[in-house]
Amino acid sequence: MTDRKETLALSIRAQEEKIKQLKTNNAESTEVDAEIAVLKGLKQELDALNGGKKKGKAGKNAFTLKTAKGTKDHNDKEMAIREKVFSTITKVFKKHGAVTIDTPVFELKEILAGKYGEDSKLIYDLADQGGEECSLRYDLTVPFARFLAMNGKEYQNFKRYHIAKVYRRDQPAMTKGRMREFYQCDFDIAGTYDSMIADSEILKILTEALDNLDVGQYTVKINHRKILDGIFEVCGVPEEKIRPISSAVDKLDKSPWEDVKKEMTEEKGLPEDVADKIGEYVKLKGGRDLLDKLKADEVLSKNASAAKGLEEMTTLFDYLDIFDITQKMSFDMSLARGLDYYTGIIYEAVTEKSAPPALADGEKPKPKSKKNDSDELDESTVGVGSIAAGGRYDNLVGMFSGVNKKGQPNLQIPCVGVSIGVERVFSILMSKQKAEDIKSNETEVYVISVGDGLLKERMEIANELWKNDIKASFMFKNKPKLDKQWSACEKEHIPFAVIIGRDELDKGEIRVKDMRSKDESQKGGVTVQRSNMVQELKDRLTQL
Repeated sequence: MTDRKETLALSIRAQEEKIKQLKTNNAESTEVDAEIAVLKGLKQELDALNGGKKKGKAGKNAFTLKTAKGTKDHNDKEMAIREKVFSTITKVFKKHGAVTIDTPVFELKEILAGKYGEDSKLIYDLADQGGEECSLRYDLTVPFARFLAMNGKEYQNFKRYHIAKVYRRDQPAMTKGRMREFYQCDFDIAGTYDSMIADSEILKILTEALDNLDVGQYTVKINHRKILDGIFEVCGVPEEKIRPISSAVDKLDKSPWEDVKKEMTEEKGLPEDVADKIGEYVKLKGGRDLLDKLKADEVLSKNASAAKGLEEMTTLFDYLDIFDITQKMSFDMSLARGLDYYTGIIYEAVTEKSAPPALADGEKPKPKSKKNDSDELDESTVGVGSIAAGGRYDNLVGMFSGVNKKGQPNLQIPCVGVSIGVERVFSILMSKQKAEDIKSNETEVYVISVGDGLLKERMEIANELWKNDIKASFMFKNKPKLDKQWSACEKEHIPFAVIIGRDELDKGEIRVKDMRSKDESQKGGVTVQRSNMVQELKDRLTQL
């Protein structure tokens, strides 16, 4: 206990110095706020170890006031950005003809088990309640497959989107959008269609969403599981090791080849010469040029799995050209996607912030505290990771449907989909924003009184504006000071003010002022007849 207190005290001092340095260097306010949040967490943990004591006084019924590890609260400014993100993504999803569904936040444990490969260790299991073993959903894809297996006769051909929280017992890096509770935005196409048509539209949807979100420069890495499996086969990987080796290859975006090769050989028992052969393939990336190179590979093209994958990728590139998104793609042989259920094309979108910062001499991200055996990463050494990912999964629904006498699934519904990681997109967008510039409410008009408080008159005007679907507000004081009203209007970034005084009301007039403009000719606002107030404001609002 004493060791941990000492470690925390040192961490607090180091964090305070880090914040001081950031302020000295005029760092972005969002970066400073994130580090302050880390400091508060450290102080709260130290307070808890001290029995909740503060300033020498014992707290009565004291709580440790912090969010659970890997979770966070979102304030009004953050929620304004998040709602815009959700709205933007939903608009794109609906444009492509999808309907939405919802599934429970937890599933029977057996539904999730065995679907995620090595990542299955990250599933949150719940205590047995009432005879059913359950787990929090790890993603939205497996619950969707279960939904199709239960309702397959009604949903043989189906475009669906789902925006909801998922849970992973992962190593959190809060400022990089790596959390234990987070939202996913999924779009999936279920049904049997001609080759690669649905797959190409999914990639079109992904690029439209990222373009509209304005995340900056990004690349969509694409690969094909059949090509990858074919490579493993021709290189001599035993069938039972294909998925574990695939998971190792998927780490190439975070680790150098030497580390991945070491995992293959020392941890997973692959002969070194086999690993070297794999390395010659998985380091390749390009576009149609790489596709042509692989098709010219006599050994690979004779493999049935690889040949099928190359044929489908050829068709896909034709469709990507039609949708005018080929330039956003990178055919990357290192992309493997660790999840077991993918059967065809796979992809993930990355930005310049996806990769971890350069580390010296193969240095790896370290836990914040070895003494505490913490599983939180030092956030200065990790990147945002991919901001969207997905692929084709043709057999997942069949896993839930049972088999017939021939050993075939009773129900087979092929699917392809993409999941956009909202938290990671959000972390990128917030890094571009200053908190004070974010408008968190949608108020369009602020009603201000000059001289006498005119509370009832302000209320009457606000009520009239509300009735006409104009978002309005006023100060909740009988006699508010004029400067306080101006300050409230400016602080909330409200574009227009309706100004009233006793003289104006007696003449049947009000004044309207554009709060965005610093034009001196406005002075105290433009005089408008009270009866024309609503129309005047509506005309101005249409020009925003």
